[in-house]
Amino acid sequence: MKISFVGGGVMCEALVAGILKSSLAQPEDIIVSEPVPDRRAHLESQYRIVTASSNADLLDKEGMIVIAVKPQVLPYVLSDFKGLIQPERTIASIVAGTNADTLKNGLSHQSIARIMPNTPAQIGSGMTVWTATESVSKADRENISSVIKTLGKEYYVTDEKLIDMSTALSASGPAYVFLFLEALIDAGVYLGMSRDMARELTLETVLGSTKLVQESSSHPAVLKDMVTSPGGTTIEALVSMENDGFRASVINAVRSAFERSMELGNS
Repeated sequence: MKISFVGGGVMCEALVAGILKSSLAQPEDIIVSEPVPDRRAHLESQYRIVTASSNADLLDKEGMIVIAVKPQVLPYVLSDFKGLIQPERTIASIVAGTNADTLKNGLSHQSIARIMPNTPAQIGSGMTVWTATESVSKADRENISSVIKTLGKEYYVTDEKLIDMSTALSASGPAYVFLFLEALIDAGVYLGMSRDMARELTLETVLGSTKLVQESSSHPAVLKDMVTSPGGTTIEALVSMENDGFRASVINAVRSAFERSMELGNS
């Protein structure tokens, strides 16, 4: 597999590391366009791959091009590539909120895949949702799937709107989880625990609870009820959370993230 990257940030590096570890490509088959010299030097020394300072250097290469830049940088990338990409090459975008039509029009190119990973992909525990236009070949679809699997689990969808939904739920989701973890740890400290003890209890509780949901056929509500004794400590805590609007707060947060993703796609 030959593959080019626009943007040498954290997600690009996670993909490069996964591709090389899985032997999907050799270092000489990967090129990354990155404007920051220190970042290029890091990628070259760490992975022995080829880097370039200009996006134009990717145009005469073969294989898929992965656009891994922030949304505000995308217009410059589109300007560099518009009408210049070979028709048989697939463009895979991990740019949040940017829909396939924007990429098609901005690049004058039809073979587009949208990929939405999340940050646990950095350690191979990611959840990535993706889709592709009809112009993307079967071979490239298989290559994309192989690359994504190096990051963790994949979920393919045919309705592109589900990409924006997954942006709000699974791509932004780690931030919600980190906030919840921080709050639980602080609660333990507030009660009088050391921060190290509160951290260990919190992390193991969340990890164990997640595994229980994964391995059980029961709905989370059923598992919650198993912990909740009549008149006990857990129901007292749950009532307090409901009174503070915990459930509505989470739902509203995901809805707000989805609406923002749609706004970015229409801007």
